[in-house]
Amino acid sequence: MENVANNVFQLQYALDTFYFLMCGALVMWMAAGFSMLEAGLVRTKNTAEILTKNVALYAISCIMFLLVGYELMYGGGIFLSGIALDGIEPGKDLVEGVLAESATAGFDGGAVYSNASDFFFQVVFVATAMSIVSGAVAERMKLWAFLIFAVVMTGFIYPMEGYWTWGGGSVFGLFKLSELFPVLNDAGVQVVEAGEAQWTGFVDFAGSGIVHMAGAAAALAGVLILGARKGKYGPDGQIKAIPGANLPLATLGTFILWMGWFGFNGGSVLKLGDIGSANSVAMVFLNTNAAAAGGAIAALLVARLLYGKADLTMLLNGALAGLVAITAGPDTPSPLYATLFGAMGGALVVFSILTLDKLRIDDPVGAISVHGVVGFLGLMLVPVTNDSASFMGQLIGAGTIFGWVFGTSLVVWIVLKVVMGIRVSAEEEYEGVDISECGLEAYPEFTK
Repeated sequence: MENVANNVFQLQYALDTFYFLMCGALVMWMAAGFSMLEAGLVRTKNTAEILTKNVALYAISCIMFLLVGYELMYGGGIFLSGIALDGIEPGKDLVEGVLAESATAGFDGGAVYSNASDFFFQVVFVATAMSIVSGAVAERMKLWAFLIFAVVMTGFIYPMEGYWTWGGGSVFGLFKLSELFPVLNDAGVQVVEAGEAQWTGFVDFAGSGIVHMAGAAAALAGVLILGARKGKYGPDGQIKAIPGANLPLATLGTFILWMGWFGFNGGSVLKLGDIGSANSVAMVFLNTNAAAAGGAIAALLVARLLYGKADLTMLLNGALAGLVAITAGPDTPSPLYATLFGAMGGALVVFSILTLDKLRIDDPVGAISVHGVVGFLGLMLVPVTNDSASFMGQLIGAGTIFGWVFGTSLVVWIVLKVVMGIRVSAEEEYEGVDISECGLEAYPEFTK
């Protein structure tokens, strides 16, 4: 019987670890989605540079989170020096320790998986947050200034707010976002279970705020310091549309992101190897897809009402907005609610993009609206279907994330501007940053 139990526990460990790795691979593929989306929405003369940024930022994210970011957020040692132990004390047998941990969790209990798989799943989230910044500052930022910011963002700024949220740490040692309000019984006394007082607080299932709004906050700080592209806004309030060069590529990027989001949200269930968890995973996949569809249709209809025509770029951003809106809580809504939440995000993103343009905040791909404005909406929708969340708790969490990321990013951008400059020259911007930053063109046959 002991051998049978050990085999069951090893199967549990293998299933949960494998699921984590496969979902991480799906999220990693989102890097390709961001690359294609952004390459399609910028002009031909800036395409090679935006692709360079996306590949480089992914590599920087992996190295910085491996070097120090994961240690700040969860522990694991500098350069993951303790990751292979999987939480087992040094000198103890790894298999013996894992079996004991699995036996405690039980097949219907918590997830049990390799810490290395957890790192892989988490690091692709870091890269996603940084990818959001890339599109917002496109076509006028110096490549190396952007890459230096990526080092700070992925090695320090993101891991700190991640530690306060998913990492369970105290915000500057003052309070925990997960323990903002006591859970009270009918007599008004705090509930105690297994000797521990019960609390409620900020809830963000897969990262509407922790990943998406954080990336948008860093992007907003950069855009405010950087300024708009030349010719985007006229002296009398005119707004000049600067269309992207390759809408088929942007559409491909959107579908890649849509697919990768199943790993983003589905993997955040953290477990697959029992009936309850498998059903939860299936519902998260269903709700994620429904929200994306709702967002796409809502954006298409709103654009039709505003412009009299179907707008492909709004349709694409609407689908992404639906995905962002459901990410904070894809596990609790019904499919109908998920579709409605996505539709709210898709409608909101159209008005947000128009509003930011009126405020002369130039975001070539709509990243601040999609990930920031709708990310906040996603956080505030969680209490509608999740009794463990409250609107006040979500506001406190959102304010903490935005305040930290925006404030620290603003400081970093200002320092970079003073030390090395963050904007290319007017001549380089006119000719395109492909030549000045990369020394090559993505479409040389089209520009001769």
